[in-house]
Amino acid sequence: MDALLRDRALLYVTGKGGVGKTTVAAALGLAAARAGRRTIVCEVAAQDRMSRAFARHGVRPEQEVELAPDLWAITIDPQRALEEWLGKQLGGAARLLGASSAFQYFVAAAPGAKELITIAKVWELAQEQRWNRSDRAYDLVVVDAPASGHGVAMLTTPRTFGDIARVGPIARQASKVAALLSDPERTGYVAVALPEEMPVTETIELARRLPEAVGTGLDQIVVNGIWPDRFTSHDVTRLHAVARDGHDPAALGAVRAALLAHERVKAQRAHVRRLSAACAGVPVRQLPFIFESDLELEHYERLAASLT
Repeated sequence: MDALLRDRALLYVTGKGGVGKTTVAAALGLAAARAGRRTIVCEVAAQDRMSRAFARHGVRPEQEVELAPDLWAITIDPQRALEEWLGKQLGGAARLLGASSAFQYFVAAAPGAKELITIAKVWELAQEQRWNRSDRAYDLVVVDAPASGHGVAMLTTPRTFGDIARVGPIARQASKVAALLSDPERTGYVAVALPEEMPVTETIELARRLPEAVGTGLDQIVVNGIWPDRFTSHDVTRLHAVARDGHDPAALGAVRAALLAHERVKAQRAHVRRLSAACAGVPVRQLPFIFESDLELEHYERLAASLT
C-alpha cells in the first residue's frame, strides 16, 4: 500500500455498495497527505461524507476544499465539469452551447456521456497542467468511485467514446483519459470489501473484469470491518461450558453474546481466506471494525495508520 500512495498519480477505489468505499478513500487520502503528498479525494455523488468527517462545511460541486494539511476534497458535478471542458475547447462559445436545451438533451440521452465527463474531470485533476492554469496541481487523486458494476462501466467509457468519435476533441480527450487509466505506473486500483459472502463474491468478479475493462488488474484489496479476535480456544471451551451448564443465569446473556461474536470472527476469517485464495497475487489489507455510529477524524487517523 505504501508504494501505491507514494508512486501513483491516481487511485481508483471501488467495491460493492455499502462496504465503506468512502471511508477507505478518505483514509487513503489522509495517509498520503500525512506522507507529504498533496492529495485530493473525489466524491462522484454529493454525499459530503468527507466534509462531515473533517468537521468542515459541505463540499460544493467542483469546489476544491482543503480539509487538512495537504488534503483536499471535491464533489464532481458532470454538468459543471462539462462546462469547464467546453470552455477549454471552445472558449466564449462554450456558455452558449452549454445553455442550449438541445445540447443538454443530447448529453442526458447519450449513454455513458455523464460517466465520460466525470472520469475526464478526474483525469484533469491528475494533470500537472490543469484546464484552468491557475488551479493547483496534486500529487495524488483518490477517487471514491461508484459501486463496482457502475465503477467498471465508468472506466470503459473513454475507450468506447474514442472508438465512436475517432477524430476531434472528444476522441483526443477520451484517448488521453484511457491512456491514464490503463497505465499501471500512474494509476492504481483498490477494491473494498466486507468479510461477507456477497461483497467477497463481487470483489472476486471485479478482479476478473477489471483487466478486460482497462488492461490492468487490482493492486490492493482492503477488507473493511474486521472484528477483533478476543478469545483463545481455551476461552471458547470455558464459555461453551458455562452456556451449557447455565449455573449463573445473570452471566448467560453475556456468554452467549461472546460466543456469537466468536462465531462471527470465525466466519469473517473464512471469507478473507476465500478472497485471498481467489485473488492470489493481490495483496489483502484488513481494517478494523470501528464500534462507533459516526466516524470522526481520530477514527480516520487510526484507519490511515492501519493502511500504511
